[in-house]
This record gives sequence, structure tokens and C-alpha cells, in this order.
Amino acid sequence: MPWFHGKIRREEAECLLQPREDGLFLVRESTNFPGDYTLCVCYKNKVEHYRVIYKDNKLTIDEEEFFENLSQLVEHYQKDADGLCTRLRDSVPKRGGLEFSVDSKAFEKAGWVIPLADLDFGDCREVLGKGEFGDVRLAWYRGQKVAVKILIDSSKAAQSFLAEASLMTSLRHKNLVQLMGVVFDGGTICLVTEYMAKGSLVDYLRSRGRLHVTPRDQINFAIDTCAGMAYLESKHVVHRDLAARNVLISEECVAKVCDFGLAREESFNLEGGKFPIKWTAPEALKYHRFSNKSDMWSFGILLWEIYSFGRVPYPRIPLVDVVKHVEKGYKMEAPDGCPSEIYEIMRQAWDLDPEARPSFAVVLKKLESFLKKFQASANFHTSV
Repeated sequence: MPWFHGKIRREEAECLLQPREDGLFLVRESTNFPGDYTLCVCYKNKVEHYRVIYKDNKLTIDEEEFFENLSQLVEHYQKDADGLCTRLRDSVPKRGGLEFSVDSKAFEKAGWVIPLADLDFGDCREVLGKGEFGDVRLAWYRGQKVAVKILIDSSKAAQSFLAEASLMTSLRHKNLVQLMGVVFDGGTICLVTEYMAKGSLVDYLRSRGRLHVTPRDQINFAIDTCAGMAYLESKHVVHRDLAARNVLISEECVAKVCDFGLAREESFNLEGGKFPIKWTAPEALKYHRFSNKSDMWSFGILLWEIYSFGRVPYPRIPLVDVVKHVEKGYKMEAPDGCPSEIYEIMRQAWDLDPEARPSFAVVLKKLESFLKKFQASANFHTSV
């Protein structure tokens, strides 16, 4: 809940709500009425303060619409002003960026906490994978399979872990892996997300190869990933570690981006051996400048992964020489069988000038246009 600022005064809220664009908002704890909240919204260069009260164990502003938690209330008024001065649009994130500490009570108040007892791990406790912070395990929650990311105890890791969870609560898109809740149990912290039955995109491509991954699959994976990234771009969220390993595939073969915003700048270390050099834009490598444009560079690499069926980028070039080659303008050749339209997107994504790279919104339109041409061609050959 980046929009939840805890106990701040009215004057502090008004200072934070800049520039005064209609619909810019935050939620704070009420200083005049302990236990209640205040929704602060910009409208016509002023800030309106709406008291959020508890009535019959539910939250309400007007005593007509009632909500189980703050997240439901915010989502409702993001869709429709419904009596407010304007519809809620962008929120002001809590100061301190990724450095802020997230109080577990904030998740509880917003309705995101899941009791550990509500998760059924069964007997096997199947490990789905290893994350930056710990194991990812399979469990059941309310009759459906979920993935549970379990934190390896560390105060610094806990802060980053909860910052990821806080970011995920504000993002909702069909091509992003959805957060379902957070578990706090003693010293244990878990993130509960939707279960993606077919694993990572890179493993999917490598294990199935050309015999089973069709050209239609490839373009669909590209469109799904680009749509998720276009949504993040619209929310001014930078992924920082986009790669086929960080895209998951659902039972229905829908690709969804995961670990968005999780790859912190301070966690990247060129000497540490974990920095994803082959996927990272030159300006991010050299100057630590991460942006939606550096994500676009990474998307170009991801496209190359899709059309090479999961090969490691820059084959035959030693890792230590990749940066030198890239800075001189080297671009990988198109994978075998890659359509020229797709390769052109890759080349545009790999422009050394970040501003010359296309946006995800523009690339999404190009990919959708390519899919229509592909479908028309497939239908023609079928009918002949």
C-alpha cells in the first residue's frame, strides 16, 4: 500500500501532495479521531480531506458505501468518484522510496494479511524454486493452489521483502503475477501469490523447444510480457531485472511478469557475480540509471530469448567482453527463423541512446499488429 502514510498531520499530507494534479491522493491515520483514517485528494489545486470511519466493523466515508478494508475502499474510488470531488488516480508513495520500513500493521489494516494456519502445505512441501530471499513453495489457500515465497530471516531482507509486497498491492494486471496476501507468523514472513503451473518462460522454452513451442506461442508470450511491462510503465514502475527467468507461465499458457521492482539498485554488484550483465542496458551498467527505457533494452534481450528458444544471450562472447562489445554498438544477430518485424523491435530496443528506444505502449501495438498479420496469413494458408 504505497498510498498509506500512517500517522502524518494534515499539513504534512498537503506538502506531500505535489504537484496538485486532480486525483492525486494518499491515505493517513486521522490525528483528530484516533482509529479512523483520512483520505486526502487533490482537486482544482486544493486538497480535500475525507474522514474514513468505522461503522459496524466496516469502513465508510458517506455511510452509504461500506468496505472490508482500505484497499477495497481505494479500489472503489479509483473506478468511480461516487460522491468524492474526483476519481482517485495516482497515489503519492511513502517518502524514502525503497529505503522505508513497512509496518506489518499497515498490511493488516488494508486487509492483506493471511493467517499461516489458512495455508495448507500438505505433506511434501514441494519447492517450486529459489528466490532472492528464500524458497518458493507450493501450498493451498481457500481451495486453490498458490505459491508461497518464504523469507530467510534477515532484517535488511525483511525490509526489501515487505517493500516488494507493498508495491505489489498497488499493481493489478492480467500479465503480472498477482499478490494474494502476506503472512506474518512470529519471525516468519511470506508472500502468497497466484500459482503459475508451467514455471518460468526460459525453462518452458528450453524444455519444449521448436517441436512444441509454435510461432503463435512465441508472439503470444511476447505480447503478454509487453502488456505487463506497458502497465508498469504507465504506473512509472521500473522492473530492473526483466528476463525470461522472471516471466512465469500459467496453466492456460499466459505469460506474466514477476519480481517487478524487486531487483533493488543497491543489491546489484558488478563484482558480485550476480549482476545480470547480459540483460542490462549500458547506461544502467555504467551509471546505474535504471528506467522504463533500460527495461526496454532488457525486453529486447527477452525477445531474443523467446525466438532462440531460451538460449543464453551473446553466445560465443565471454561475459567479461559483453559490455565492451555493446558499448561499441554490437547487436546480436536475429535467431534462426525470427521474423524480420520482431528483429527490428529488438534492434530498436538496443539503441545506445535510451531516449531513442520505443516505449512499451508503442511496441505492444507493433506486436499486436504483427499478430493480426500472422493470423491472417495462417487463415489464408488453412483455406487454400
